[in-house]
Amino acid sequence: MQRESDLYAPVKALLTRQGYEVKGEVGAADLVALRGDEPPLVVELKLRLSLALFHQAVARLRLTEHVYIAVPRPEGRSARRVLRDTLTLCRRLGLGFIVVREGRAEVLCDPGPYAPRRNAKGQAALLRAFHRLSGDPNAGGATRHGLVTGYRQDALRCAAHLAEQGPARGRDVAAATGVKTATRLMADNHYGWFARVSLGVYALTEAGRAGLVHWADSWED
Repeated sequence: MQRESDLYAPVKALLTRQGYEVKGEVGAADLVALRGDEPPLVVELKLRLSLALFHQAVARLRLTEHVYIAVPRPEGRSARRVLRDTLTLCRRLGLGFIVVREGRAEVLCDPGPYAPRRNAKGQAALLRAFHRLSGDPNAGGATRHGLVTGYRQDALRCAAHLAEQGPARGRDVAAATGVKTATRLMADNHYGWFARVSLGVYALTEAGRAGLVHWADSWED
């Protein structure tokens, strides 16, 4: 069973090679390293990533700008995502990030100010999703049926029109509902609600009728 002390030796060796004098359990810090007249370097060692670890590391920033967290390198299917997300969070907080695997410590990022690049495309997609969604159907989380998206609301509008008018051309459904992508939406038939009865003409399936009942409280006409 791995212990926090198993992380100490690899991290100390890493820092010693860089000219630091290293001592463990100094005050409230797990590891403190000094090199010449430089400000102290602090490392918080933990066996797993947790909010408490980040709380401790941020508290150490009151003592020095050079604060790292050190954990065993994540493994498994989600390891890459965990590393990426943790790296981003450390950079945001101005923390350094060290991982230990097989007795060897590796620095993934050093402490310092971080100015992330704005994702203009991501912001545009967020705004499109916001404006596409009618009302606030997911207030407090997903509905009892699941997450309501703008796409599902558009599908419900198309389904409601077909339920009332019967089979119709995609362009007529688009004009009546305001769903510009009605033809493509019904052709893709992501939910199994639509059936093509002739070229460009679609009808509502039994699954579509059930969907209108199931999601009745999740959209606004």
